[in-house]
Amino acid sequence: MLEELKTLTGESDDKILSSLLLRAKNIILTETNRSQLTPALEGMQLEVALELYNRQGSEGETSRSEGGVSVSYKDGLSDTILNGIRSHRLARVAGRAFEAKPTEAVSDP
Repeated sequence: MLEELKTLTGESDDKILSSLLLRAKNIILTETNRSQLTPALEGMQLEVALELYNRQGSEGETSRSEGGVSVSYKDGLSDTILNGIRSHRLARVAGRAFEAKPTEAVSDP
């Protein structure tokens, strides 16, 4: 995944990209109430890391105008990415989220 992010960004510093991938993973786990990424969420990790990379240098800004061009920033991740992540969210019951262990199969009733 690091190599793919390197290709997409053109960034050569592995430390920066590894940090972005870790931040992306933590964001996804927090949003989904999970303790580990599922295979479907691993693909989202790359998308989140790429979005975090593209926002470097503009953290905390709500808008910017340069040379007659105005850009507005949205807080947090894009709706497309958030909707994809949230579709894998575990519901909390009595303050706890229950997820199947990797070796357990979840069957339909």
